Amino acid sequence: MLNMAKLRAGIKNFFDQDNVEATFNYLQSIKEDDWDKISEDYLLNLFRETFERVRGYHDFIEANNFQPLNVKSLADYTKIPVTNKNNYLRSYPLEHLVFDGRLDKTILAATSGSSGHPFYFPRNEVIDWQSSIFHEQFLRYDPENRNKSTLVINCFGMGVWIGGLITYQAFHKIAAREYPLTILTPGPNKKEIFEALKHLGKKFQQIILCGYPPFIKDVIDEAEGYHINWKELKLKLIFAAESFTEQFRDYIVKKCGITNPYIDTVNIYGSADLGTMAIETPLSILIRKLAIENKKIHKELFHESGRLPTLVQFNPLFVNFEAQENEVLCTGYNCLPLIRYAIGDKGGVIRFSHMLKVFNANGVDLITLAKNLGFEQHIYQLPFVYVYERTDLSTKLYGAIIYPEHIRESLQHHILEDFVTGKFTMLTKHDKKHNQYLEINLELKPRVKETHDLTEIVKKIIVENLLEKNAEYKNNAQLLEERVEPKVVFWDHEHPTYFKPGGKQKWVKNN
Repeated sequence: MLNMAKLRAGIKNFFDQDNVEATFNYLQSIKEDDWDKISEDYLLNLFRETFERVRGYHDFIEANNFQPLNVKSLADYTKIPVTNKNNYLRSYPLEHLVFDGRLDKTILAATSGSSGHPFYFPRNEVIDWQSSIFHEQFLRYDPENRNKSTLVINCFGMGVWIGGLITYQAFHKIAAREYPLTILTPGPNKKEIFEALKHLGKKFQQIILCGYPPFIKDVIDEAEGYHINWKELKLKLIFAAESFTEQFRDYIVKKCGITNPYIDTVNIYGSADLGTMAIETPLSILIRKLAIENKKIHKELFHESGRLPTLVQFNPLFVNFEAQENEVLCTGYNCLPLIRYAIGDKGGVIRFSHMLKVFNANGVDLITLAKNLGFEQHIYQLPFVYVYERTDLSTKLYGAIIYPEHIRESLQHHILEDFVTGKFTMLTKHDKKHNQYLEINLELKPRVKETHDLTEIVKKIIVENLLEKNAEYKNNAQLLEERVEPKVVFWDHEHPTYFKPGGKQKWVKNN
């Protein structure tokens, strides 16, 4: 156990941007109990500093009749009023939400506006540095990466959204640490990506492709038409901005000839609010795969048995997570600090020791499995946060909530691989008799045409998956039979109605 003086000294070294080795040594050496101390110390100090230096937060605390001097422990901290976009961010001028009212020397990023009007989040260099640590953590899973010539192709949009620029800045910082990286930023421009792969790909020992999961799948699927053979290129993949299934990962891994999905693929949990907040690790990927196979483990870990969440590990000194009634709350330092902030996601937090305990109770030794898979040395005793796809991104059919991930899983069936891209937009409609029905609009792959047989196969696979995964749907199907069967509508590849290229896919349309 660390004493607090040593702990604080370690924290200071941890944030030494000129000594990244100290950062990783500290990250590797800290045990779970010490992370608990670190979290408490960090949270209490950040709360006090934010109350003293951020005018809007000072006013927010006073308006809620909360006594800040009463916050002396982690138990006290959990009583602090929860903030969100409506009660906090949109209630004060932007300059009243930042330390000392200073907006200079910041970079602005906008939310997508999918759940309201865009909000502009400023961020400082600390957020970019934290993102670089997460990205370098991914690189360190393979010790040979220090010497491999690497082409990083950043396919995230380079506009006002955070993904493209923070990814560029993270890798730019890593390159300055003497990693042999070359960075290209085509954004979601397929022509430029394929040209780069054709003319540059074989000049490098490996390629890291970064982007939004459905877009990266498009790139991988369409590469053959540009005479690109993925199995001739050593590929790593960094995803962000959306959850995906393990079937999706398996498909991508097989298509690209990736030999180790645990160290060569990663999904990042990030936001415009606080940047890169948490990241998949080899251990979290293994846990996710095992939870699919073992329903008992799945039920013990996650509060929704029919849905598989994104599972990541977080660093309590970067962004700290807690869960209150299945609502994810985060606290993090930035020029716009956020304290007990409801980011809009549902999920939970799991301690490292509890994760091991659940698996041990079910006859599974995670550490031994990790050793057999070759990544035991990359296990950090960091806590986990799991996040479900947002419930506001769903639709209802006769009262049953229909989640996009269940449709997405269906479209990843191996029978459909050559016909549909996996993108869709679903919505609830009413016929002339005012009966509800579910319409699912699907994108065909290039040069594929709609057929009656394809329609029936797709409908059958979707219904079977919904019956298996969605208890509410299954109950309705027993009563309403064919009335809950979806209407499947096919669209040509990249049709502008639902599948305009270049942006995030809109999985649900609400009338």
